[in-house]
Amino acid sequence: MTEKLTNATIITEFLLMGFTDDQVLQGFYVPFFFLIYLTALMGNLLIIILTTTDRRLQSPMYFFLKNLSLIDICYISVTMPKSIINSLTKSHSISFLGCASQIFLFIFLAGTEYALLIVMSYDRYVAICHPLYYETIMNRGTCLQMVTASWASGCVYGSIHVAGTFSVPFCGPYIVHQFFCDIPSVLTLACSGEQILEYAFVIASFTFAFVCFLFLIASYVYIFSAVLRISSAQGRFKTFSTCVPHLTVVILFLFSGIANYLGTNSKSASSLNLFMCVLYSVLPPSLNPLIYSLRNKDMKAALGKILGGKLLLNI
Repeated sequence: MTEKLTNATIITEFLLMGFTDDQVLQGFYVPFFFLIYLTALMGNLLIIILTTTDRRLQSPMYFFLKNLSLIDICYISVTMPKSIINSLTKSHSISFLGCASQIFLFIFLAGTEYALLIVMSYDRYVAICHPLYYETIMNRGTCLQMVTASWASGCVYGSIHVAGTFSVPFCGPYIVHQFFCDIPSVLTLACSGEQILEYAFVIASFTFAFVCFLFLIASYVYIFSAVLRISSAQGRFKTFSTCVPHLTVVILFLFSGIANYLGTNSKSASSLNLFMCVLYSVLPPSLNPLIYSLRNKDMKAALGKILGGKLLLNI
């Protein structure tokens, strides 16, 4: 695993020991996670196809949703395939470069998704609080700039954290007690007192994320105030229903991630840490298609058009 060179330890690989080697349990979770992975891929790919081909789904909200689905496909593909392959081949190794790539891509996509969720909250704010100026404010050029800024900010976010994580010396053993390389688990392998730089990055990131979260909360305060001023109950319900999916996704994404990163991380395996890691890395991309399409009549109508029927409209 390591090579000695002039008293320095060069790391060539890590061992991912998140899941047990028990054959019975492996026979359960390998097909289970493979099914979840396929479901997430098909659900998000379907949203991308529908929002690209259907003329009724060309508004800014669906443009952002298409990008969110693309992010979710990449997000879950960073971790799940490697974990499933390792389980099937009974191999736990991941190269140093592979581990660094996982951390960069995972944080890059998580940061991009968070930024895009903030953009989507602003879109709902403009649509509900300033409907007469919606098309002017949320024009195609503005939407492209917002999406580009989301991807760019995620890239910067990922670059900072992968640099901070792997700038520290590791003292071994090089065993990551997760099913993929994530920052809290990898930092437990660092030599004592050497994690200060990355912890500073984490604190700064959480501070910035909290400021963005306050912006999101402020948007929804204005949105709910505008909804409550609508005279008809049906109008209030219809307007509010356009916000519920986004709000649900934000809560699911944020609180599962925060719970994992604020949880106890040790050099030993923990079922709770593993569960929280699965929760924030697998659940959001799997449930997002369901959350956004379940009660969306336009999405169901577009899907019914492809399938050649109207059954979905009655669900």
